[in-house]
Amino acid sequence: MKQGRRLLAAALALCLTAALPAGAAQAGEAAGSGPAVQAKAALLMERETGAVLWEENADQPLEPASVTKIMTMLLVTEALDAGRITLGDLVTVSGYAASMGGSQVYLEAGEQMTVDDLLKAVAVASGNDAAVALAEYLAGSEAAFVDEMNARATRLGMENTHFVNCTGLPEEGHVTTARDIALMSRALMGYDLIRGYTTIWMDSLRDGAFQLANTNKLLRSYPGATGLKTGFTDSALYCISATAQRDGMELIAVVLGAPTAQARSETAAALLDYGFANYALAQVKPGQALPPVPVLLGRTTTVQPVLQSECTLLVEKSRQNQITTQVTLARDVEAPVEPGQKLGEMAVLVDGTVRETVPIVAAQGVERLTWAGIFGRLVRELLLAG
Repeated sequence: MKQGRRLLAAALALCLTAALPAGAAQAGEAAGSGPAVQAKAALLMERETGAVLWEENADQPLEPASVTKIMTMLLVTEALDAGRITLGDLVTVSGYAASMGGSQVYLEAGEQMTVDDLLKAVAVASGNDAAVALAEYLAGSEAAFVDEMNARATRLGMENTHFVNCTGLPEEGHVTTARDIALMSRALMGYDLIRGYTTIWMDSLRDGAFQLANTNKLLRSYPGATGLKTGFTDSALYCISATAQRDGMELIAVVLGAPTAQARSETAAALLDYGFANYALAQVKPGQALPPVPVLLGRTTTVQPVLQSECTLLVEKSRQNQITTQVTLARDVEAPVEPGQKLGEMAVLVDGTVRETVPIVAAQGVERLTWAGIFGRLVRELLLAG
């Protein structure tokens, strides 16, 4: 039996063709004819991977109108997730919040409404008054909340965004881009809670006395629609961040500066159609079970290798049969073995080009044998040999 540390890098290469129902393409690569865009700027993103599938003037700073409220809802949702506030909290509406013009649910100064209903008013009816009430409840003032919005934008990598308010009402310097909107939309839709609001078509407030109708008409007209937020002002024109999910893949279509509400919906639908027609998500796994790796001087003689994480690959449907995997494993490993210790890797290739590399790690730890254990094992092996 060999002793001393000996982790060999010798590879066991298993080139395996993965039988997957979806295809592969480099993210952002054109696939067929592009969508018809009737807007100043547009972008299409796949939510899970963050890959951009189509863009036009995506980094041009523009007014977002009420699409701004995606960031407002994100901060509220994160506060809920962290336990800083609850949906049942009662918020007392200030005179300032009640004074907001534009889209509103006609809150009155001193009126009390739950965070649940205020969030519903923002997501469904785009209530400016509800947005400010939530901002004040979370941060003490709209100005302080806007500081938090800009700080969160920075952390998300929204490089061309500057918020001046939490509503999207026109103000000098209040701008963002299609790319940045996709980034905050992706963050928001990572919370299941918000989907209970963004998919509401009609609802009510104040015990049914005030009716709400969603400003996102794609919820009724586009199969698989999950949200997210519309916007309009005379200067921003018609804007939307539209989300939809089919076959396990969710897309984010951002449209800024469309000339009409119809052009906004048509452009968003065209972007989503383009994505669903040309791309899919593939869950990539080794083509066969990973064999146990021998352990030298261990209390157990083998350790089971596993993928460190699932591998989800965005692929172009036209290349659906071009995904292969190459698995490289250590020939053996010397104890002690730590749980999660790297034992190899799986390379994922599309048409021969590596797209992803996933570490392969030990599923469990293996303790090293003591001297007594080594002696006992030797004795047993000698007896068996005899």
